[in-house]
Amino acid sequence: MEMPSKFHTQKGYELAAQSKLTAAMEDYLEMICRLSRDHGYTRVHLLAEHLNVKPSSASKMVDHLKDSGLVQAERYGCISPTAEGVALGDYLLYRHNLLNQFLCYINHSENELEQVERIEHFIDERTVRNISSFLNERSIHP
Repeated sequence: MEMPSKFHTQKGYELAAQSKLTAAMEDYLEMICRLSRDHGYTRVHLLAEHLNVKPSSASKMVDHLKDSGLVQAERYGCISPTAEGVALGDYLLYRHNLLNQFLCYINHSENELEQVERIEHFIDERTVRNISSFLNERSIHP
């Protein structure tokens, strides 16, 4: 009798990981942290504008992030990451920038934004560390 396959669909891998955050939640938190760097906060309309979504969609996701303890938000007001949100957001921004630099290096390009956005949620921390080591060995710093 054949052994069951260890392969899964993408959704199967996501369910098996039982992650607290979805890929969409990561995208929103990453952008909230990016936009909050200068003033410590952002607003729903700016978040929606930068992610090319409707303000109502951004507002719903902010509520999810608030329920997860990653942001503080006032209705129709400021959105700011909590300490936990900043720590996770800093990692998400680092991962994003590292992957962009790596893909630019191997593809001999200036910007790989779309490709980074498509794959960043599926790279684990061990792989991020190994990509960082790879780039550091070549004196390429993210």
